Amino acid sequence: MKKNIKERVKEGYAKIAMQGGSCCSSSSCCGGSNLAATISKTVGYSDEDISIVPEGANLGLGCGNPVAIASLQEGEVVVDLGSGAGFDAFLAAQKVGKKGRVIGIDMTPEMIEKARGNAQKGGYTNVEFKPGEIEKLPLADCVADVIISNCVINLSPDKKSVFREAFRVLKPGGRLMVSDLVLVRNLPDVIKESIEAYVGCLAGAVMKDEYLALMTMAGFQDVRVVSQTHYPIEAMANDITAQVVQNNPQVSPDDIEDTADAVVSIKVSAVKPMAKGVRS
Repeated sequence: MKKNIKERVKEGYAKIAMQGGSCCSSSSCCGGSNLAATISKTVGYSDEDISIVPEGANLGLGCGNPVAIASLQEGEVVVDLGSGAGFDAFLAAQKVGKKGRVIGIDMTPEMIEKARGNAQKGGYTNVEFKPGEIEKLPLADCVADVIISNCVINLSPDKKSVFREAFRVLKPGGRLMVSDLVLVRNLPDVIKESIEAYVGCLAGAVMKDEYLALMTMAGFQDVRVVSQTHYPIEAMANDITAQVVQNNPQVSPDDIEDTADAVVSIKVSAVKPMAKGVRS
């Protein structure tokens, strides 16, 4: 089941990469750069953020702006989990400067190809993109000062491994900054059990308390919700997910309303503790 979900997600995001627009954050699937910009402004990006990255880097797939809360410093090493076409990675690169380094990880070959092309187009020499799964990162232990992720961990059917890997890759004292979708109430079964809805950033979401507990179980400390906003289904559902919700005869209007109320976008920060006997 997990492998099937992952393959469906990979196929869905390969299509997004090739079509060049968001299928995750709009009821009008893959609406191009204007739609991507509108979505990005809605979830916390500025006009400057959108304008300074290479054209085609912003696909409108985010549910927040993790770079805005990461307090990145010049010279830091940043890892972006699920880097897509490179939008957040390029914003992070502006913050860490030429002395710093940004590594984007994505499991979709089409996204890696697109991101690398964008990096070349934008002249980014301090950014690289590696193919890999966020449940098993192709990186050594303790290499990152900061890990960011934007509306990607919710897609993983094995979130426990994602947080364990993030903990492993971070240096002691390193920071995790995540924007993601979580639940504050259960979804209707027709959505929760739909593999197609994973590509719509919906069915993979878990309860907020469970999500935060998984971070703590991985070893993170100071787990803190920086902000939380409702993220209605109209803003996130692609055509497939919308059909699952609206066209299924078993789904009542109350179910649709409950789905909209169930999903929230959160920004979460956490810290990997310093090794014993070491002061920050």
